[in-house]
Amino acid sequence: MVASVHGIDVTASKVSAVDARGHLRQQPIHDVRFRPIRPVPHEDGVLAEVAKTTWPEVDEPIVQVHITTTLAGRVRAWGLHQGSTDRLFVVSGLVSIVVYDGRSDSPTCGNVNEFRVSERNPGLVVIPPNLYHGWKNIGNTEAVIINMPTAVYDYESPDAKDIPYDSDQAETVVPWRW
Repeated sequence: MVASVHGIDVTASKVSAVDARGHLRQQPIHDVRFRPIRPVPHEDGVLAEVAKTTWPEVDEPIVQVHITTTLAGRVRAWGLHQGSTDRLFVVSGLVSIVVYDGRSDSPTCGNVNEFRVSERNPGLVVIPPNLYHGWKNIGNTEAVIINMPTAVYDYESPDAKDIPYDSDQAETVVPWRW
């Protein structure tokens, strides 16, 4: 017997981000890589590897490492680098990292990938050049993110292009809203 529920006609069925094996359901954007990290508990706390040169995701030298923070509820988007690859790792907080493929010659042009990462669900997100990307802190504490870009920051000529996520231009370029 189906119960009559006021408002049921405007609800949507839940869709799991993973399949029964735990694999992400989304089609990966060409050249974007995600390496889930397994936190290892021990008698004094937890150990989680951030990056190793033996991993295929770390196939270019680590030339710089920096930490950025994002306050709860805040969005940092949309940016892209024309020459550098970002390698992002969330140290603390709950962050939705989104990547959009606007490369007209890419086999995944038009695709969007979302990675929800935190200290409890760690992973290394590798974002190659010419992909719009950004994140929102969807947790309730300040998030801490490590970036290990493949190029040293050039103060005189930064390799960064930005479109404010809440601008009219962003709505015409990136098909994602938080």
